[in-house]
Amino acid sequence: MNIWIDSNQKLQQMCAQLIEVATLAIDTEFIRTDTFYPKIALIQISNGEQCWLIDVLSIDQFGSLKQLLEDPGRILIFHACAEDLEVLDHALDIRPASIFDTQIAAGIVNIGYCMGYARLVMQMFEIELDKQETRSDWLKRPLTDRQLDYAAIDVLYLHRMHEILGSTMQDLQREDWFAEETQAMFDMAAGRKDTSDYYLRIKGAWRLQAKSLSALRRLCDWREDTARVLDKPRSHVIKDTVLLELARRLPTGEEQLHGIEGWYPRSVKRYGQMVLRQIAASGNDTPAEAIPEPLTKSANNVMKAMRSALSEVAEEQNIPQEFLSNKKELEAILRSAMASKDKSQRQWPARLNQGWRQVSVKPAIQAVLENMDSLQ
Repeated sequence: MNIWIDSNQKLQQMCAQLIEVATLAIDTEFIRTDTFYPKIALIQISNGEQCWLIDVLSIDQFGSLKQLLEDPGRILIFHACAEDLEVLDHALDIRPASIFDTQIAAGIVNIGYCMGYARLVMQMFEIELDKQETRSDWLKRPLTDRQLDYAAIDVLYLHRMHEILGSTMQDLQREDWFAEETQAMFDMAAGRKDTSDYYLRIKGAWRLQAKSLSALRRLCDWREDTARVLDKPRSHVIKDTVLLELARRLPTGEEQLHGIEGWYPRSVKRYGQMVLRQIAASGNDTPAEAIPEPLTKSANNVMKAMRSALSEVAEEQNIPQEFLSNKKELEAILRSAMASKDKSQRQWPARLNQGWRQVSVKPAIQAVLENMDSLQ
């Protein structure tokens, strides 16, 4: 049974009804196509028996919902909740404390790594879901019956998943693993707010000299601030490729801004002077450190050996290999090892220096690094 919540009074009544419920399943629907910030449209909540569909657009008092969802004694079941946490935080100032993410749990018990909700439902229950409404307009009112059914289905199986996955983790004695991954997820969500190093993510930025790299850093910071103020996606302000070319050219006058692929005259007119000011100001900044070049062929051989070693660990632990360590972490470890023969200087990601990864993952990587010279 689905209950439509479209007033402050109904929301308060719902929260009062659920205040004693220890476990709730939750999902959100939002749009993020032409804005910087996601626009929340709907929140689905289930107690395992019925579903409440909260029409966020019709409500302006969310205090009772905030109290309900932020109670650390209440477990909220999500699937792949990073974006849900972001939209709840930005739109409603709600920051859930106790999370059970079924995507994380499914990875820990080796059902599958990073599985989408529909695929996991098929894997666990052999039920095929209709996902055709995924990209529909959730801000439009009224919502269609098909949209409402789709929204409710997104929380329909979460309680069953929680029960099965939680029990399996307990049998495998991997509750601590889950706690570590959940904390890492919270840290990642918090880290996404920090865009001070966005320039490091620009493809090809490693080719720039120090002066151009400093300009790129300042241009990225300016674009970030502009996108947030205008509530527009970064690429709608200026594309990454345009910023890279501006940093490479280091123009000093508006006549030098034309002819850059992907930067149209209207945008040049709107942002040209701002861009020139940022480039000029970057000359007084502390020079940006050089970005390392891509790994050489010989270094990639070591990377392959590291992944092969992790594959063996994954097989022994009966866990998806991707769960052990990601490419970015392995590359950082390898670069630090190549930079110094002193083992104490090697830089290990925090999560490889604690918990179950310190016991099983770190030694496997260390063994490869001990034999690194023969692999290059």
